[in-house]
Amino acid sequence: MPTFTREEIVHLGDLARIALTDEEITRMQSELNVIADAIDSVQEVATADVEPTANPVPLEAYLRPDVPATPLTQAEALSGAPVAEDGMFVAPRILGEE
Repeated sequence: MPTFTREEIVHLGDLARIALTDEEITRMQSELNVIADAIDSVQEVATADVEPTANPVPLEAYLRPDVPATPLTQAEALSGAPVAEDGMFVAPRILGEE
């Protein structure tokens, strides 16, 4: 059963550049020890006869058939545009001059 020491919690706080109070260190130490205990209990489960799997439900790709079709003409593509100019969509400027 791993036990996190105060020094390890302070070190983790330093690595994360987080200033921890004594109260936070104590609370974090307790919480991390609970998490470590939970991980230990999961690792104790007998899994020798369980096949590894990424997802218990088989996944299938539901795709439509790839059927060639005639593409839209430029005029058809632009027909629903609020504003078009010189065969292109016109949109408001969102970035400044660069």
